Amino acid sequence: MNAMILLLIAAIVLVCGYVFYGKYLANAWGVDPSRPTPAHEMADGVDYVAAPPYVVLGHHFSSIAGAGPINGPIQAAVFGWVPVTLWVVIGGIFFGAMHDFGALFSSIRHKGQTLAVVVRDNMDNTAKTLFTIFAYLTLVLVVAAFASIVANTFGVSAEYNPAEPSVGDDRNMTTASISMFFIGAAVIWGLLLRGRKIPAAANIGLAIVVLVICVAAGMAFHPIALPASTWMWILAVYILIASLAPVWILLQPRDYLSSYLLYGMIILAFIGIIGAGLSGAAANLEIPAFTGFQVGNAAVDAAGNPVMQDADGVKYFMDSAGAYATSEGVAFTGAIEDLKQAVNSAGASGFLFPALFITIACGAISGFHSLVASGTTSKQIDSEAHAQPIGYGGMLIESLLAIISLCAVGFVWTQYKAGGFAAPTAVFASGLSGMIATVFGEGAQGISYQLLILAVSAFCLTSLDTATRLARYMFQELWIPMGETLETVTGWRKTLSNPYVATIITVILGIGLGMSGYSIIWPLFGAANQLLAALALLAVATWLKNMGRKNGMFYFPMIFMLAVTLTSLVQTIMAQFSLVSAGGDVFAPGLRLVIACLLFVLAIVLAVRGAKSLWGSDAKSENQAAA
Repeated sequence: MNAMILLLIAAIVLVCGYVFYGKYLANAWGVDPSRPTPAHEMADGVDYVAAPPYVVLGHHFSSIAGAGPINGPIQAAVFGWVPVTLWVVIGGIFFGAMHDFGALFSSIRHKGQTLAVVVRDNMDNTAKTLFTIFAYLTLVLVVAAFASIVANTFGVSAEYNPAEPSVGDDRNMTTASISMFFIGAAVIWGLLLRGRKIPAAANIGLAIVVLVICVAAGMAFHPIALPASTWMWILAVYILIASLAPVWILLQPRDYLSSYLLYGMIILAFIGIIGAGLSGAAANLEIPAFTGFQVGNAAVDAAGNPVMQDADGVKYFMDSAGAYATSEGVAFTGAIEDLKQAVNSAGASGFLFPALFITIACGAISGFHSLVASGTTSKQIDSEAHAQPIGYGGMLIESLLAIISLCAVGFVWTQYKAGGFAAPTAVFASGLSGMIATVFGEGAQGISYQLLILAVSAFCLTSLDTATRLARYMFQELWIPMGETLETVTGWRKTLSNPYVATIITVILGIGLGMSGYSIIWPLFGAANQLLAALALLAVATWLKNMGRKNGMFYFPMIFMLAVTLTSLVQTIMAQFSLVSAGGDVFAPGLRLVIACLLFVLAIVLAVRGAKSLWGSDAKSENQAAA
């Protein structure tokens, strides 16, 4: 595989998808630029705040990106570059981008309310309640995971030495400082530019200057040395404030500034990949086209020999004589039975269906995107004409980032397969910085590695407070009966739907789960996220049908994603049942078994209710649905 050719072909196909299929969807659904959006009709200066399209795209893209389009393709690369590329490109154009665009547009037409309201108005209140509970719990898990990721990216190790900090600690402190500068700059930006209209070119130029200053300042001055546990408490306070503050003072400007870090990362990646391709360094990447319909994540060397490790995690490689030694040539002198095969922790395992389609979510289709689109983005859209570039286009940029991630893992394939990386983000940064070094020299590798890790961390932080705000919306809507609003509801429902109460409960649950072991149930997040995508497709398809608009394009993606989810859940149920039956410590597998069963039942119930609304005799008429 030639990385440069793969990237350019994928980019051209994605652009064609936006121009032709995206435009077709906008026309088929009746996007009307002359129609006022909720940001104007319901402007409140807190959540409903109209903003220029490039600002909203910055928020939307920063929020949906996170580490998803990086982790998924890298983990799924064990299946080969062909299945990954096909799913990212085809899935991005016909599944994910349509999913995001549809969720955004349906929310705009439902007064900027969440997808749960779309479900209620076009199915029934029971379906809305089930969807809301499921979405809220999913978001709490996202808050827990992203808080833990960010805290560990900012925190120093227990062995931190102020006199001689390790490379890892120094990088973490730098990332933390730059992120804090970002937040301070965003607040100042929001206060100074609030209500002022400046030309787009000047706005963009100023944003880039501020971004460069923040990065330079953070790299030069990073004295914050706190452990991850302390950062978890700091993040709890931060997301509590950030999710309640008016969007114009932090969310819009911070995400807008952060988005240029991502755009810069993509441009830098293009330069590195094309440069490495032209120089021949990435003209023949070692990643296979297709490895098989079932793969494992056991680590092997370039010759396919197993990589072994001892009890301390030291890796040993087989030489030509069949003996084991470290990469530095230190021979293993113990008993062979004391070694066990190392695991490629950055690789996926299992059958191609459904593992590929669960592992690659954000790069192709992700249910979390529908919550962002219908939660915060829809409340900031200035014109319906902006729904296509932000909803559909934002997803395709993520698909492009997924292809870049695939090129990155291809560049370090031998080391990757041997289990040489602890996480996909390290694969991403190592692969791209290596290609960038072929263009600018070895001196650029360390700097570009730091900038790439910083970009990923910035988007995880963005997704963290966005997820908290979205969870607050969901929690509030859970207690508001049909026919009532936040202003009219009374009694205990009034208390629970209060924004401050909803946020405090969400933060306590999310941070508490992050500190106490979210990793036990995190393996189920992939299936839950793709189930959310299937339900979002179902909700939008039902609404379009009630509107008298074309919705046939949703049927196959909706059914396919439901099949992917149900298959994955059945596999999980069988695997966890076997672990529980085997005895021993059954808490973790038992908990996963219960949750997987509940998700399976939820999927079936909502699918049946959705099918009745979509095709049954109780389907609502156009007059019953929001127009």
